[in-house]
Amino acid sequence: MKIGNTDLGERPVMLAPMEDVTDQSFRLICREQGADMVYTEFVSADALIRNIERSFQKMAIVPGERPAAIQIYGRDVDSMVEAARIAAAAQPDFIDINWGCPVKKIAGKGSGAGMLRNVPLMLEITRAVVQAVDLPVTVKTRLGWDHDNKIIVELAEQLQDCGIAALTIHGRTRSQIYSGEADWTLIGAVKNNPRMVIPIIGNGDVTTPQRLKECYDRYGVDGVMVGRASIGAPWIFREMKQYLLTGEVPHISNAEKMALVRRQLAESIERIDEYRGILHIRRHLAATPLFKGIRNFRPTRIAMLQADTRAELESILDHIEKDILPYTDTENYEHDEKSID
Repeated sequence: MKIGNTDLGERPVMLAPMEDVTDQSFRLICREQGADMVYTEFVSADALIRNIERSFQKMAIVPGERPAAIQIYGRDVDSMVEAARIAAAAQPDFIDINWGCPVKKIAGKGSGAGMLRNVPLMLEITRAVVQAVDLPVTVKTRLGWDHDNKIIVELAEQLQDCGIAALTIHGRTRSQIYSGEADWTLIGAVKNNPRMVIPIIGNGDVTTPQRLKECYDRYGVDGVMVGRASIGAPWIFREMKQYLLTGEVPHISNAEKMALVRRQLAESIERIDEYRGILHIRRHLAATPLFKGIRNFRPTRIAMLQADTRAELESILDHIEKDILPYTDTENYEHDEKSID
């Protein structure tokens, strides 16, 4: 699959943009683990124009994470054009437009998936951004606003006509947020539309190597984007890539996984500060499958997620690594998420 002049290879697996998740450290780790492309956290056009420092920090890209895209969102032509130019100056490989974020504070104000209720403006902004920058521009969106307005097949053609270089589709409507199951049949319908010539990337509920391969085989997409399944589990890209190549899921030891968790903690603290760095890493600690299914783990999990100093958290991780994980292949380990809490 190619986006512009960048060749991502056959059946690429991509890290989805996620706010408070896909910081530079996580992107680098995911690339090292096999992700073929990564995206920044999404950046507000208004914040860029107002020179908010945090927004500029989000856009910092280092060579090891390329190819990488900066994703922007907004709700009017002028601010999105200016933001795209600012983002292009940070020298990403692509600019991605977020027409898919479903959260109320964004979609409710007309940005992100909120633009699905104003398609003419969505197309106007998309066309203007494409014309404003020399980089390839891509779009990420959803099936439509709600069940009665699944407009993606027609919308995909319209977005392609705006000049975008690739389209990512999350298989839910905005109204679903993240509930229910992602509908890949409509993603497949877009891909199989003979009018579509740009790469189509599917997203939604790809949580295992087996599901990844099924999405490629059944729906014929050009790429697959992995989001929530990677939180606390960057090694999922290594599993997925090897499964695509060999049909086997590699064994990754608990020690290797714990080393990645500890690295995220250290780099999060280094990037921000101790307190906020720990708050940032909690989302990964809460989601990681490394600790799922461990009997009587609930007290340790609570303590881990309440620790507010690095020393305290490191001590708890030491305990888990030395006293719990070595025994997770015995009768004390049940592959049942209900045993956590």
